[in-house]
Amino acid sequence: MADDNLPQKSGLSGTPNNEQKQNPAEDLEETRARVVELEGLVAQKDNELSSANARITELEQTIAESDKKLVDTSSALSQVVSSYKALVVKSNPEVPTELLTGDTIEAIDQSLENAKTLIGRVREGLEAEIAAVKVPAGAPQRMPIDLSTLSPREKIQYAIGGKK
Repeated sequence: MADDNLPQKSGLSGTPNNEQKQNPAEDLEETRARVVELEGLVAQKDNELSSANARITELEQTIAESDKKLVDTSSALSQVVSSYKALVVKSNPEVPTELLTGDTIEAIDQSLENAKTLIGRVREGLEAEIAAVKVPAGAPQRMPIDLSTLSPREKIQYAIGGKK
């Protein structure tokens, strides 16, 4: 009964030993056939592995090329953005350079709009302040006194330099 709990050994063919009643030559031939079959499977897996490794190498080269193109494109984009920013600064001399920020064309355009809005508000405030404090440009013109409204006596007093 103790032997019932032990796992039974099986042969290479997958059948238990006690059911296998072949002669040793047949067992050897069957084992050799199984070894040849397994070697074939190993060779097939080696071929698949070689093919997969070749594909991995090809994909790694493609990624390296793509990374190089990405670096080149990023560099070109950076130069284009810098050129665009310089053009915006040159074409908008009323906008201080410090107000133009951003690393993309859209960000530069947005900062230009914000700067123009700010400049417009400051300009309106200054114009309103100037309009409120109207200072004459110079001294008023000297006009002779209108003597037509004076009485004869006042005219005489004025002529001799006396005060009224």
